Amino acid sequence: MSARMHLSPAHDAHPRTPGEEQFALAAELLALLGDRTRLTLLHALTAGEADVTTLTEAGDAARPAVSQHLARLRLAGLVTTRKEGRRVIYALSDGHLRRLVDEALNVADHRLTDRPPHD
Repeated sequence: MSARMHLSPAHDAHPRTPGEEQFALAAELLALLGDRTRLTLLHALTAGEADVTTLTEAGDAARPAVSQHLARLRLAGLVTTRKEGRRVIYALSDGHLRRLVDEALNVADHRLTDRPPHD
């Protein structure tokens, strides 16, 4: 596959014209993903479940900030939690989110690799 950006074929597009509610929810989701730390945390969770300590290391942010971001993601329904003793384990809520995070990073990668050389 070339490094050029490819658009999904029409059969992969949303099956019908989205309504106002779909646009509003999609905009909320994208706003949550628009934060670098939250996107980093979600990307770390694409590899599997993780606790706050692991995500703090992956997110390169202070533990209290990571905890606040995880709380927002949990309240939005983007991550799930379960207890393992005293530890809280986080996971992505579904595969759609995994694909969305991957696609956002793929678009960024293509934009970076398709830049014309600087003089």
